[in-house]
Amino acid sequence: MTAEQLPAELAEWPALTPSEEQLGELELLLSGAFAPLDGYLSSADLSAVTARRQLADGAPWPVPLTLTVPADAVAEGAAKLVLQDPEGSPLGLLAVSERTPTDSSGTRVRLAGKVTKLRDPEYGSFRSLRKTPAEVRAAFNGNPVVAIVTSRPLTRRHIGQLKHLASQIRCTGPNGPEPVRMLLLPRVAGPAAVVRRPEALVRSVIAAASSLPDSTVVVPVPLPPLANPADDIAAQVIVAAAYGASHVLTDRSTDVRPEDFKAFGVEVVAEPEWAYDPVSEVWRPLALIESGSERGELSDGELGAMLDAGDTVPGWAVPEPVAAELQRARPPRSRRGVVVFMTGLSGSGKSTLARDLKDALAERGDRTVSLLDGDMVRQMLSAGLTFSREDRDLNILRIGYVASEVARHGGIAICAPIAPYAAARASVRSMAAEAGDFVLVHVSTPLAECEKRDRKGLYAKARAGVIGSFTGISDPYEEPADADLSVDTSVMSRHEAVAAVIGQLTRGGWLKD
Repeated sequence: MTAEQLPAELAEWPALTPSEEQLGELELLLSGAFAPLDGYLSSADLSAVTARRQLADGAPWPVPLTLTVPADAVAEGAAKLVLQDPEGSPLGLLAVSERTPTDSSGTRVRLAGKVTKLRDPEYGSFRSLRKTPAEVRAAFNGNPVVAIVTSRPLTRRHIGQLKHLASQIRCTGPNGPEPVRMLLLPRVAGPAAVVRRPEALVRSVIAAASSLPDSTVVVPVPLPPLANPADDIAAQVIVAAAYGASHVLTDRSTDVRPEDFKAFGVEVVAEPEWAYDPVSEVWRPLALIESGSERGELSDGELGAMLDAGDTVPGWAVPEPVAAELQRARPPRSRRGVVVFMTGLSGSGKSTLARDLKDALAERGDRTVSLLDGDMVRQMLSAGLTFSREDRDLNILRIGYVASEVARHGGIAICAPIAPYAAARASVRSMAAEAGDFVLVHVSTPLAECEKRDRKGLYAKARAGVIGSFTGISDPYEEPADADLSVDTSVMSRHEAVAAVIGQLTRGGWLKD
């Protein structure tokens, strides 16, 4: 719809900006990639899908597509909800047919109902490649299509398997045999394996397409990962079928039932066991290779470790154009930005350690270094925030955002807030991982020692009840179980503490020996 065609009552209806993953599902729903669905599942449909992999009316459908939102997003009895993009542009209108609490506190509800398209999405990278299923199907003109949906870069094994599968399919046109078309669907919702960012994944898949026929089509799809592996595979197959795939190559590690997808007009083919044959220097079915001579594919962890160290990715594993994209997306740690995030009680020595570390790194001159100390941030970034849990979390997220931008440009950001809550620290880790790397340092100085050092008398005031919500006394400190390094400044000198952090950064490859 154009702005003039939008309903006049639109401004009166409640609006919600879904999460990134929910936006991806909404885009697929509105584009027809989840056909025959035209909305979010009701409780009856959800029960039927869970029990029988079909809707309540008996139509085949294996994926539990739902929309869970904060309860205050749509009032009890409200009939309409506008679903909008991050900039507030309306994308779809949900006619709410069901509102079901999902927790005992009633803070979140699951909504069901038909969704009507209002506008085409205009956000997201590689928008020009995001054709609708109808557009892609029309280009294939009904010919057989081999597809793969992927959240990881395509290797020589994938390319060999796609070519092999295509060679097994007969395709005859009016003028004789025709080549089978290939469809590559990189996922742009959720994390991407090895390269982390979906934009880098798309570039790597485009690079892989250069090793396939010129007619190969690349279409980024905003399909978020589903927690249940079987559901995730099912969603991949359904989306690929909507885009015109006749055959879908799926992960061999997940059990699939091909018969579940016959109704969608697609054949599911699990990736066969293949390995690299160093004698013939090609990837072949494992059964055709002399036992003991084959090489398995590099795991995501092995490939990531090579990129982190700046090692050359072997050509037998990954085509050169793909390797070049991977190296561009994931440069060596010695050139990659990193957030050094220190957490600990007030008086634990975080600020002193952070300042000493900044000075030590500045003396080395390896990288630009930025310091985001807790007190400084409170004055500059978070003035006006209280010490409630909500405001403390917001303070940490602001620190994380700034630190991540420093890392995005190859610098080292040193942060030294108390950061008492594990969830907020995890959010910063996730934020930083999209831009660079994250190292969590727990300054684990015991509470008794922190109180002994307290020159401002804050602990005494907290114990007397003068100060409320004081971490370690009247408010909890959730000790990190995922710290990369623990430093106790009650048993280490300032010099030893700095040396410990620099040692961690050196072992990890962010600093050179």
